[in-house]
Amino acid sequence: MLAIEGADTQNLPKLPPASDPESQWQQISKQVSQFLEQLPRYLGSFFQDYKQPLITVALILSAIVTAKVVLALLDAINDIPLLSPLFELVGISYASWFVFRYLLKASTRQELADEIDFLKSQFLGE
Repeated sequence: MLAIEGADTQNLPKLPPASDPESQWQQISKQVSQFLEQLPRYLGSFFQDYKQPLITVALILSAIVTAKVVLALLDAINDIPLLSPLFELVGISYASWFVFRYLLKASTRQELADEIDFLKSQFLGE
């Protein structure tokens, strides 16, 4: 059917033929399925690219959580009536024993220094 009678239709712009119409839900589900199909590859490349920073962040977060748990545990122990003075007494006793055992004489200070050097060489290597 001609829009204008007697007009030259050769020069008029023409629309491409209509394709099968897809519903919006079909388009969205197709995009989601394509994304989920590519997700393992995206995650694998992301982890390979940022492996060291991710490990560092995980270690920092675990250290923070561990510190909070330890502090909460110490606070709970400190609320028990007779336990707090008992721990103070144990700490003072151990500090006194350490001073008398290792720090008063030069020979025992040398023994302590040798023990520290031995432990450093075990942990860090020669």
